[in-house]
Amino acid sequence: MANHSQFGFQDASSPIMEELVEFHDHALMVALAICSLVLYLLTLMLMEKLSSNTVDAQEIELVWTILPAIVLILLALPSLQILYMMDEVDEPDLTLKAIGHQWYWSYEYTDFKDLTFDSYMIPTTELPLGHFRLLEVDHRVVIPMESPIRIIVTAGDVLHSWAVPTLGVKTDAIPGRLNQTSFITTRPGIFYGQCSEICGANHSYMPIVVESTPLTYFESWSSLLSS
Repeated sequence: MANHSQFGFQDASSPIMEELVEFHDHALMVALAICSLVLYLLTLMLMEKLSSNTVDAQEIELVWTILPAIVLILLALPSLQILYMMDEVDEPDLTLKAIGHQWYWSYEYTDFKDLTFDSYMIPTTELPLGHFRLLEVDHRVVIPMESPIRIIVTAGDVLHSWAVPTLGVKTDAIPGRLNQTSFITTRPGIFYGQCSEICGANHSYMPIVVESTPLTYFESWSSLLSS
């Protein structure tokens, strides 16, 4: 999860988030190269090493036409690849349905019979010692680690958005419509998120907690809840 004074991303816990972090670094390197070039040209102008003949030269016009095209290609190709990966849902091991309400989440494990529950934020007055304020819930989403998970997201009243930054997942919850995405957790842990669409007075009180566990633990947990 995020820490105080943190400027970077949270630690990636899924292949998609790892790709997003790499693309972020790639885009920063391209931006740094552009800024360095602009600073170099400004320095030449201030030192009066660029004459009017240089500025009006046909070669310069060719360079500042081709160079932006190259920059756009360098940014567009990896971006399109990541967008394709985010939209791809290929033979999931588990399907989870998340339904947004004012102001809580409902979850259905469609591969199991009668495995559904509501997830409410734990009030600060009832929060156990050492837990995170405004982020803990009474029922966590438990998923098996290193397994493809498909999540179907919708809403029962107004617009919501199911988002877990460390997994690189953000899907809008729209009443009357089903949106889906997929992800894989690469390590065990507890990952926090929140509703990322302003949905009313208690919008800030719709946390999401995903617990990634080994498959054996998940099987025991699902058997206990569905029995």
